Amino acid sequence: MNDVRIDDLPVRDELRGKSPYGAPQLDVPVRLNTNENPYPLPEPLVERIAERVREAARNLNRYPDRDAVELRTKLAEYLTTTSGYEVGVADVWAANGSNEVIQQLLQTFGGPGRTAIGFEPSYSMHGLIARGTGTGWISGPRNDDFTIDVAAAEKAIAENQPDVVFVTTPNNPTGNAVPPETVLALYEAAQAAKPSMVVVDEAYIEFSHGDSLLPLLAGRPNLVISRTMSKAFGAAGLRLGYLAAHPAVVDAVQLVRLPYHLSAVTQATALAALEHTGTLLGYVEQLKAERDRLVSELRATGYEVVESDANFVQFGRFEDSHTAWQKILDQGVLVRDNGIPGWLRVSAGTPEENDAFLDAVRELKKEQST
Repeated sequence: MNDVRIDDLPVRDELRGKSPYGAPQLDVPVRLNTNENPYPLPEPLVERIAERVREAARNLNRYPDRDAVELRTKLAEYLTTTSGYEVGVADVWAANGSNEVIQQLLQTFGGPGRTAIGFEPSYSMHGLIARGTGTGWISGPRNDDFTIDVAAAEKAIAENQPDVVFVTTPNNPTGNAVPPETVLALYEAAQAAKPSMVVVDEAYIEFSHGDSLLPLLAGRPNLVISRTMSKAFGAAGLRLGYLAAHPAVVDAVQLVRLPYHLSAVTQATALAALEHTGTLLGYVEQLKAERDRLVSELRATGYEVVESDANFVQFGRFEDSHTAWQKILDQGVLVRDNGIPGWLRVSAGTPEENDAFLDAVRELKKEQST
């Protein structure tokens, strides 16, 4: 039985030959490959999490609040405070990471016989989750500088008439932000074609030089803004994502959500984190400064760098990016090879971690120059 492989099983055709999402988890001194926040949660927050989880534990014999009303209320307050755009509890939905948010959206608005489009390279989970939900996936065009070619994108939407359009800003893995006018143009193109849902993935928006696109929700019921607590909140292990949209969208995704999908412990932990927003966003400011330092130092060393609005930087160009990745790894620093020819991606770490990375890439540049 040990010689049975995935392809020997009756797996769906669209999943054959595919690889699961993931990044290497290697035991090296400096790991800067998964866009995690490098700062541990502050001790007062850890203590508050323990208090809230202890309270929740007394009622673990009961199902959690299946609608997560208290959590959604606090998320709505956070969005309103940080964006200046009024968001109410009815406009917010939460799930286990932004990936489950995306999955629920595709289960609701995609599925067999329907299609979704994204502009690649971008977050690869959009396509993977599309295939997992039986939604056809269309790879849309980008310019050589990784910006979205608006005219080409509008044409692709008109020709393919997708049911769901994904726009990632800041874009992962390239780091560049998408201007509001581009999102508006694609939204209008999507409404003319079907109409379709447009999902703006703002997983890294707190690190951006610009503002959230939340105000674009006004008067646009087919627009969705997806967020996460994994990055800016330093809570990747929490697995809490959320969306903001018209209340009808929130009602619609509840048609496919699993019963009691957010545990009482998850809700309690997220609520504790939201009580410490000010402290956590202070870490974001530190990471933004380190991100900008990485951009500056990489360029000074002779690397080409994509302008970044995220907590990571894409840099190159390399004749063989995987070989460059390995040489950096040989110096004890793990970065990400996303498979984009000529480019690698590094997450912003602590100053000490970033120093180690910069030393490694300077040494690599010296080696390439000889």
